[in-house]
Amino acid sequence: MDPNEDTEWNDILRKHGILPKQVKITQNDIYDSAVEKAREEHEHRLDNLDLDELDELEDDEDDEILNQYRAQRLAEMKAELANDKFGELIHISEPDYKREVTLASRESWIVVHLFRDSIPECKLLNRYLSTLAKQYKQTKFAKIISVECIHNYPDANLPTILVYGKGDMQAQLVRLDRFGGMRTRKKDVEAYLKDVGAINPAQKRSVPGASDDEASDDEDNSQVYIDLGKKY
Repeated sequence: MDPNEDTEWNDILRKHGILPKQVKITQNDIYDSAVEKAREEHEHRLDNLDLDELDELEDDEDDEILNQYRAQRLAEMKAELANDKFGELIHISEPDYKREVTLASRESWIVVHLFRDSIPECKLLNRYLSTLAKQYKQTKFAKIISVECIHNYPDANLPTILVYGKGDMQAQLVRLDRFGGMRTRKKDVEAYLKDVGAINPAQKRSVPGASDDEASDDEDNSQVYIDLGKKY
């Protein structure tokens, strides 16, 4: 027995609440539904277009709709840029630490590098952090000479990364041994910072010349040695 069939028996069952009442769909209902679906598909197909692609459609589409999407896209871009508060690896000193790190970490994530220029791994890490600061502008990146941050801090513990967030230190990395020392690649540091929550891959910005290629990292590491006047 088909419960949707229009029979006398089914009518009796519907009358006594055994079968649900039959809802009749008219041709107008089908037409209205099809029109609404087509309208939604037409609107949403513009969602993934950039501003240039929207410009290309200007001759074929309604100007009012295109202008609405263009304004919406510009507003989204402006909102993203408004959150890009930083963008460079800054050098701070001991008197700045509380303001620039501890207090500031209540509002954003902060990555602090304790370093000394005489240590090759520190120079390598500073270069990587400088690039990451440009790629993740919603995170503050700072460096401070180790003994200015922690008096008598041993060079054997360098480089050291301190990660701050929510007004307190959330993670620390002592030395680059886990990544292979001078064989450390930028993507190793990037993955670590992502794992501890200091950076968000969804907020990454493209930077001309920045590369995650391992071969490029190897060449760059060799250059660090040369710059320090040492050959390894």
